[in-house]
Amino acid sequence: MSMRVHWFLPTASDGRSLTVGTRGTHGREAEAASPPQPTADRFRAPTIRYLAQIARAAEDVGFDAVLTPTGTWCEDAWLTCAALAQETERLRFMVAFRPGLVSPTLAAQMAGTLQRHSGGRLLLNVVTGGERDEQARFGDHLSKAQRYARAAEFLTVLRGAWSGEPFDFRGEHYDVRGATVLAPPTPPPRLYFGGSSPEAGPVAARHADTYLTWGEPPEQVAHKIAWIRGLAREHGRQMRFGIRFHVVTRDTSAQAWAAAERLVEGIDPTRVDHVQNLLAASESTGQARMSALHERFRDHGRTSDLEVYPNVWAGVGLLRGGAGTALVGSHTEVADRIAEYADLGIEEFILSGFPHLEEAYTVGEGVLPELRRRGLAQPPPPVTPPPPPSIPFPAEHEKAT
Repeated sequence: MSMRVHWFLPTASDGRSLTVGTRGTHGREAEAASPPQPTADRFRAPTIRYLAQIARAAEDVGFDAVLTPTGTWCEDAWLTCAALAQETERLRFMVAFRPGLVSPTLAAQMAGTLQRHSGGRLLLNVVTGGERDEQARFGDHLSKAQRYARAAEFLTVLRGAWSGEPFDFRGEHYDVRGATVLAPPTPPPRLYFGGSSPEAGPVAARHADTYLTWGEPPEQVAHKIAWIRGLAREHGRQMRFGIRFHVVTRDTSAQAWAAAERLVEGIDPTRVDHVQNLLAASESTGQARMSALHERFRDHGRTSDLEVYPNVWAGVGLLRGGAGTALVGSHTEVADRIAEYADLGIEEFILSGFPHLEEAYTVGEGVLPELRRRGLAQPPPPVTPPPPPSIPFPAEHEKAT
């Protein structure tokens, strides 16, 4: 198995607590975070200097790539990754973006440019969007089903524009003539796609290279893999599968669980209720599945209820939307759980921790060596820059000269 382990760039906020710097919850604005008092809990702004520290740390310890999120409360992923590519040498960048907010031909051009300027280090994470008010901020008022239908057309045009030949397409959402780019990206960026709804599956199976899921108990993940694998088989395709988890890992299990407790220490139940009410309005099926994992905590208020499977903790989802689960345990225990998910067919793991700079080193120096010792992961190979594109001189320019 060629397992790939990635890290995360916190382009919205970072800190040592889930209660610090949380302005938005997966596209929805939550109440403003209380002003931090202890110095250790201060908000870390996503400056390029700080993000570059995280990117270099991820590169140094051997992560393959970093995922950069998208949304109103994040810095723009395209521009951030373009800047950070100049601060790193090998690390790849997984740019999350929403199809439909830019032209697919323009996105093909942007991807081709960034792929060349970064030396072939671009990956693309396609996010259809699950929040109606978030989409409306960008002038997008389509229904959920329409967004997925548009995404399918978008990805058709995107790949067509990379084909090296002028590409024509007429659909419900796009009508393009001669879509192309200066030169096809080499290699074409891999496409990552997530979604748990019935509308999402067929789009992922037809167009994605890697299907992503948020961290759920293994039985639920196995069901998703079987679902998407069956849909892909109908199109004669094979896919990779990836999963998104936070991580709280230490030398011992007791130390790891103590660190997890500190993430939610002093949590205000009324604030949890406020955030959960906002998330309940989401159109995202995946978000609903995340929220369901910690319903017992809201009923009983016991942190122990948040361990929904051995070493799988749903505490992050109390205050943050999107990925709401963490792998918690000793380095060996976390590696055990990763191995269990790998046995299901998961080949890519996108991990994160609070704060992301320190935890990149903790995971990279504790868990990654254990995975390599077991033969599950290998150090990422050096990226060989692609050759310069062969760009024919346009005939009209020849005439002009």
